[in-house]
Amino acid sequence: MPETSDVAAEPAVSEPAVTARVLTVPNALSALRLLGVPVFIYLVLVLHADLLALLVLVVSGFSDWLDGALARAWGQVSRIGQLLDPLADRLYVFTTVLTFAIRDIIPWWLALALIVRDGVLWIALLVLRRYGYEALPVHYVGKAATFNLLYAFPLLLLGGQDGIVGTVSMPIGWAFAIWGVGLYWWAAVLYVFQTGQLVRLARRDPAEAAG
Repeated sequence: MPETSDVAAEPAVSEPAVTARVLTVPNALSALRLLGVPVFIYLVLVLHADLLALLVLVVSGFSDWLDGALARAWGQVSRIGQLLDPLADRLYVFTTVLTFAIRDIIPWWLALALIVRDGVLWIALLVLRRYGYEALPVHYVGKAATFNLLYAFPLLLLGGQDGIVGTVSMPIGWAFAIWGVGLYWWAAVLYVFQTGQLVRLARRDPAEAAG
Protein backbone atom coordinates (compact mmCIF):
# COMPACT_ATOMS: atom_id res chain seq x y z
CA MET A 1 0.00 0.00 0.00
CA PRO A 2 1.13 3.52 -0.59
CA GLU A 3 3.05 5.56 1.87
CA THR A 4 3.57 9.27 2.09
CA SER A 5 6.38 11.45 0.80
CA ASP A 6 7.71 14.28 2.94
CA VAL A 7 5.88 17.57 2.60
CA ALA A 8 8.96 19.60 3.39
CA ALA A 9 11.70 19.89 0.82
CA GLU A 10 14.61 17.53 1.31
CA PRO A 11 18.17 17.81 0.06
CA ALA A 12 18.54 16.73 -3.53
CA VAL A 13 20.01 13.28 -3.94
CA SER A 14 20.95 11.28 -6.97
CA GLU A 15 18.13 8.84 -7.65
CA PRO A 16 18.74 5.67 -9.68
CA ALA A 17 17.16 5.56 -13.12
CA VAL A 18 13.86 3.69 -13.28
CA THR A 19 13.50 1.18 -16.10
CA ALA A 20 10.53 -0.63 -17.62
CA ARG A 21 12.21 -4.03 -17.30
CA VAL A 22 10.19 -6.84 -15.76
CA LEU A 23 12.46 -9.89 -15.79
CA THR A 24 15.10 -8.91 -13.27
CA VAL A 25 16.57 -10.63 -10.22
CA PRO A 26 15.16 -8.02 -7.78
CA ASN A 27 11.67 -8.43 -9.29
CA ALA A 28 11.99 -12.22 -9.02
CA LEU A 29 12.84 -11.87 -5.32
CA SER A 30 9.80 -9.64 -4.79
CA ALA A 31 7.59 -12.19 -6.59
CA LEU A 32 8.95 -14.98 -4.39
CA ARG A 33 8.14 -12.89 -1.31
CA LEU A 34 4.54 -12.63 -2.52
CA LEU A 35 4.38 -16.42 -3.02
CA GLY A 36 5.50 -16.84 0.58
CA VAL A 37 2.37 -15.11 1.93
CA PRO A 38 -0.04 -18.08 1.55
CA VAL A 39 2.68 -20.42 2.82
CA PHE A 40 3.00 -18.28 5.95
CA ILE A 41 -0.78 -18.27 6.51
CA TYR A 42 -0.92 -22.06 6.18
CA LEU A 43 1.95 -22.57 8.62
CA VAL A 44 0.46 -20.28 11.28
CA LEU A 45 -3.24 -21.10 11.09
CA VAL A 46 -3.33 -24.73 9.91
CA LEU A 47 -0.11 -26.40 11.03
CA HIS A 48 0.71 -24.09 13.97
CA ALA A 49 4.31 -24.56 12.82
CA ASP A 50 5.54 -21.35 14.42
CA LEU A 51 9.25 -21.90 13.87
CA LEU A 52 8.74 -22.59 10.16
CA ALA A 53 6.49 -19.53 9.94
CA LEU A 54 9.25 -17.57 11.66
CA LEU A 55 11.69 -18.78 9.02
CA VAL A 56 9.37 -17.49 6.27
CA LEU A 57 9.27 -14.07 7.97
CA VAL A 58 13.05 -13.96 8.34
CA VAL A 59 13.60 -14.92 4.69
CA SER A 60 11.03 -12.34 3.63
CA GLY A 61 12.73 -9.62 5.65
CA PHE A 62 16.14 -10.49 4.23
CA SER A 63 14.85 -10.62 0.65
CA ASP A 64 13.16 -7.23 1.20
CA TRP A 65 16.58 -5.73 1.88
CA LEU A 66 18.32 -7.78 -0.80
CA ASP A 67 16.05 -6.93 -3.72
CA GLY A 68 16.41 -3.20 -3.07
CA ALA A 69 20.18 -3.45 -2.68
CA LEU A 70 20.57 -5.46 -5.88
CA ALA A 71 18.24 -3.18 -7.83
CA ARG A 72 20.35 -0.15 -6.94
CA ALA A 73 23.72 -1.88 -7.34
CA TRP A 74 22.87 -3.45 -10.72
CA GLY A 75 20.88 -0.55 -12.14
CA GLN A 76 17.70 -2.66 -12.17
CA VAL A 77 15.33 -0.28 -10.39
CA SER A 78 12.06 -0.76 -12.27
CA ARG A 79 8.53 0.56 -12.13
CA ILE A 80 7.08 -2.89 -11.47
CA GLY A 81 9.63 -3.42 -8.72
CA GLN A 82 8.56 -0.17 -7.10
CA LEU A 83 5.02 -1.58 -7.04
CA LEU A 84 5.81 -5.18 -6.04
CA ASP A 85 8.11 -4.34 -3.13
CA PRO A 86 5.68 -2.22 -1.06
CA LEU A 87 2.82 -4.55 -2.06
CA ALA A 88 4.71 -7.51 -0.58
CA ASP A 89 5.42 -5.48 2.58
CA ARG A 90 1.75 -4.54 2.99
CA LEU A 91 0.58 -8.10 2.42
CA TYR A 92 3.01 -9.50 4.99
CA VAL A 93 1.97 -6.88 7.53
CA PHE A 94 -1.75 -7.46 6.88
CA THR A 95 -1.65 -11.26 6.87
CA THR A 96 0.68 -11.41 9.86
CA VAL A 97 -1.53 -9.08 11.87
CA LEU A 98 -4.66 -11.03 10.95
CA THR A 99 -3.23 -14.49 11.60
CA PHE A 100 -1.60 -13.40 14.86
CA ALA A 101 -4.88 -11.90 16.07
CA ILE A 102 -6.75 -15.10 15.17
CA ARG A 103 -4.15 -17.10 17.10
CA ASP A 104 -4.31 -14.64 20.05
CA ILE A 105 -0.62 -13.85 19.65
CA ILE A 106 -1.53 -10.15 19.51
CA PRO A 107 -4.70 -8.40 20.73
CA TRP A 108 -7.40 -7.41 18.24
CA TRP A 109 -6.99 -3.70 19.04
CA LEU A 110 -3.48 -3.82 17.60
CA ALA A 111 -4.68 -5.63 14.50
CA LEU A 112 -7.50 -3.12 13.98
CA ALA A 113 -5.14 -0.16 14.46
CA LEU A 114 -3.02 -1.38 11.54
CA ILE A 115 -5.90 -2.48 9.31
CA VAL A 116 -7.84 0.79 9.78
CA ARG A 117 -4.70 2.77 9.00
CA ASP A 118 -4.31 0.97 5.68
CA GLY A 119 -7.97 1.64 4.97
CA VAL A 120 -7.35 5.35 5.47
CA LEU A 121 -4.50 5.23 2.95
CA TRP A 122 -6.64 3.45 0.36
CA ILE A 123 -9.28 6.17 0.65
CA ALA A 124 -6.60 8.83 0.23
CA LEU A 125 -5.27 6.99 -2.83
CA LEU A 126 -8.75 6.95 -4.40
CA VAL A 127 -8.98 10.71 -3.83
CA LEU A 128 -5.58 11.23 -5.45
CA ARG A 129 -6.55 9.21 -8.52
CA ARG A 130 -9.76 11.17 -8.89
CA TYR A 131 -7.61 14.26 -9.39
CA GLY A 132 -5.21 12.55 -11.78
CA TYR A 133 -2.39 11.70 -9.37
CA GLU A 134 -0.63 8.37 -8.89
CA ALA A 135 0.34 6.86 -5.55
CA LEU A 136 2.81 9.00 -3.65
CA PRO A 137 6.35 7.64 -3.22
CA VAL A 138 7.28 5.65 -0.13
CA HIS A 139 8.32 7.92 2.73
CA TYR A 140 11.16 7.17 5.14
CA VAL A 141 8.70 7.23 8.06
CA GLY A 142 6.67 4.50 6.36
CA LYS A 143 9.84 2.52 5.72
CA ALA A 144 10.81 2.85 9.38
CA ALA A 145 7.34 1.69 10.43
CA THR A 146 7.55 -1.37 8.20
CA PHE A 147 11.06 -2.09 9.50
CA ASN A 148 9.83 -2.05 13.10
CA LEU A 149 6.80 -4.22 12.38
CA LEU A 150 8.75 -6.78 10.36
CA TYR A 151 11.09 -7.15 13.35
CA ALA A 152 8.23 -7.14 15.87
CA PHE A 153 6.27 -10.03 14.35
CA PRO A 154 9.02 -12.68 14.43
CA LEU A 155 9.92 -11.67 17.98
CA LEU A 156 6.29 -11.88 19.09
CA LEU A 157 6.06 -15.30 17.48
CA LEU A 158 9.16 -16.37 19.39
CA GLY A 159 7.61 -14.91 22.52
CA GLY A 160 5.16 -17.80 22.55
CA GLN A 161 7.98 -20.31 22.95
CA ASP A 162 8.92 -21.74 26.33
CA GLY A 163 12.13 -20.85 28.12
CA ILE A 164 14.51 -17.93 28.00
CA VAL A 165 13.98 -17.34 24.27
CA GLY A 166 10.29 -16.60 24.75
CA THR A 167 10.90 -14.54 27.90
CA VAL A 168 13.43 -12.28 26.18
CA SER A 169 11.69 -12.06 22.80
CA MET A 170 8.27 -10.96 24.04
CA PRO A 171 9.15 -7.51 25.54
CA ILE A 172 11.52 -6.69 22.67
CA GLY A 173 8.86 -7.68 20.17
CA TRP A 174 6.30 -5.46 21.87
CA ALA A 175 8.74 -2.54 21.85
CA PHE A 176 9.16 -2.89 18.08
CA ALA A 177 5.38 -3.30 17.67
CA ILE A 178 4.51 -0.14 19.61
CA TRP A 179 7.06 1.94 17.70
CA GLY A 180 5.88 0.40 14.46
CA VAL A 181 2.23 1.28 15.09
CA GLY A 182 3.13 4.84 16.05
CA LEU A 183 5.27 5.37 12.97
CA TYR A 184 2.66 3.64 10.80
CA TRP A 185 0.05 6.21 11.82
CA TRP A 186 2.50 9.11 11.61
CA ALA A 187 3.18 8.14 7.99
CA ALA A 188 -0.58 8.00 7.36
CA VAL A 189 -1.06 11.51 8.77
CA LEU A 190 1.70 12.84 6.52
CA TYR A 191 0.17 11.06 3.53
CA VAL A 192 -3.29 12.49 4.18
CA PHE A 193 -1.81 15.97 4.71
CA GLN A 194 0.03 15.85 1.41
CA THR A 195 -3.04 14.45 -0.32
CA GLY A 196 -4.95 17.50 0.89
CA GLN A 197 -2.23 19.78 -0.48
CA LEU A 198 -2.38 18.14 -3.91
CA VAL A 199 -6.17 18.26 -4.00
CA ARG A 200 -6.13 21.99 -3.20
CA LEU A 201 -3.55 22.52 -5.93
CA ALA A 202 -5.65 20.60 -8.44
CA ARG A 203 -8.74 22.64 -7.60
CA ARG A 204 -6.87 25.95 -7.76
CA ASP A 205 -4.87 25.28 -10.92
CA PRO A 206 -5.78 22.04 -12.77
CA ALA A 207 -3.17 22.70 -15.50
CA GLU A 208 -0.34 23.05 -12.97
CA ALA A 209 -1.46 19.97 -11.06
CA ALA A 210 -1.58 17.88 -14.23
CA GLY A 211 1.96 19.00 -15.09
